[in-house]
Amino acid sequence: MSDPKTDAEESKDPQVVNLTNASAETIQAELVRMHQSGANNLFADEVGMKESGAVGMKAHTVSAHQSVMFALKADEVNIAHGGVVVTQANEVHLQGNAGLVAGDEVSMRDGYSLVVAGRDVRTERVETLVLLAGNVEGDVTTLVDTRGAILAGVLGGVISGLFLLVGNLMFRRRK
Repeated sequence: MSDPKTDAEESKDPQVVNLTNASAETIQAELVRMHQSGANNLFADEVGMKESGAVGMKAHTVSAHQSVMFALKADEVNIAHGGVVVTQANEVHLQGNAGLVAGDEVSMRDGYSLVVAGRDVRTERVETLVLLAGNVEGDVTTLVDTRGAILAGVLGGVISGLFLLVGNLMFRRRK
């Protein structure tokens, strides 16, 4: 037996939200379409954005064109001519710029990023500061790749350990 209050509250949530030249604090729906609009918090199964922005978003599928997002978590993300600060998704297709991209399958082209991490990464004309990937295909320029990150971590640990050992030996109190 279901709770009538819960059923009534669920029925208040719209199934489809269309925003044009508008802004919203929180949107929760099955389908959200935004055009030249913005939202602080967005929760949906499917999101379509054009020339829009969102601060926090959790969705199943996101398609965005000339749009910007701050924090995005989704199953599938498609961004064309846009940007995202932080995204985590199973499948990411990005044409544009990003801060941190994490996903199982990452496809990126014509963009810049700080960090790209993924099991399978496909790139075309991409520059990134750090690339962590199991398999990489394509044209990518990176400052630190997976081997470089591991090497930097090992060397940093060894050097830190040596400094601590020398410092401990030099300043040991004698009884």
